[in-house]
Amino acid sequence: MILGIETSCDDTCAALVTASGEIRSNVISSQGIHDRYGGVVPEVAARRHLELVNVVVDDALRQAGATLDDVGRIAVTQGPGLVGALLIGIATAKGLAAVRDLPLCAVDHLQGHVSANFLEPAPFQPPFLCLIASGGHTFLARVEDHVSFEVLGATLDDAAGEAFDKGARMLGLPFPGGPAIQRLAAGGDPRAFDFPLAAGVPGLDFSFAGLKTSLLYRIRDLGEDETTARRADLAASYQRAIVEALAVRVERALTGTGLRRLAIGGGVAANAALRERLGTLGVELAVPPIDLCTDNAAMIAGAARFVEPLARSAALALDAYATGQRGL
Repeated sequence: MILGIETSCDDTCAALVTASGEIRSNVISSQGIHDRYGGVVPEVAARRHLELVNVVVDDALRQAGATLDDVGRIAVTQGPGLVGALLIGIATAKGLAAVRDLPLCAVDHLQGHVSANFLEPAPFQPPFLCLIASGGHTFLARVEDHVSFEVLGATLDDAAGEAFDKGARMLGLPFPGGPAIQRLAAGGDPRAFDFPLAAGVPGLDFSFAGLKTSLLYRIRDLGEDETTARRADLAASYQRAIVEALAVRVERALTGTGLRRLAIGGGVAANAALRERLGTLGVELAVPPIDLCTDNAAMIAGAARFVEPLARSAALALDAYATGQRGL
């Protein structure tokens, strides 16, 4: 089995995955301490990972009915992400690999999100178009094999998940913003307000900065009392704008590539409105379970099935990186 460790942001994760892609355990410990700040504080996240990582690894082994004797490979997220947080996972993985004399695989976090679609019980095999939308990343990729992907378009400023988080803060909702906006939007009219979709951005790139600014100005123009009275309509309309901005570019990419198969991933892929909208595109759609959309270690362990292990010297020298290709 492969033991995966993921600590790129504020979730401390460990999982056991077999060589065939069967998930034996997938433990996700959400820190739950960043809502008071309205966003993730890197130093706080790193310190919390340090407290939790060994407990989470032990829990993953216990849930899988396994011990370290059953592990044949260690996989860890190298980046992109918060460097301090990543280093906790990397140090843990290095230590386990060294003391057990196990091969160590360094996995790109974004490749992990793509690879979540390859896991059992319903693996989605290449080729396909993949939309990854999360708090830190939003991009479209052509996936032709299990080991890489070609970025077709990416966000020029904020990620979709960040737009949800900052919009929620403006509406007085808790962090993380995506689930909070979705709950409030359920009682609102998605066409009550007209928010921009970054229609002026050509090609397959995304932009959400103008949408956030538009919400800020709309709240200012409405005033405190009217904003409070119409929060559900604002949330529903804002959510619809994010979903449409994503869906329009997905449809454009499907047309441009000729692909008729679509997979999604990242925390925003858990959004019910997005799933429903993408389901109308008339293509084969792979939607991972919600616990494989948000940050998790099963996707890291799963990706490691197709990653060459590091030589011992390279494993000991492994370092984290904050950003990936095209600044993703």
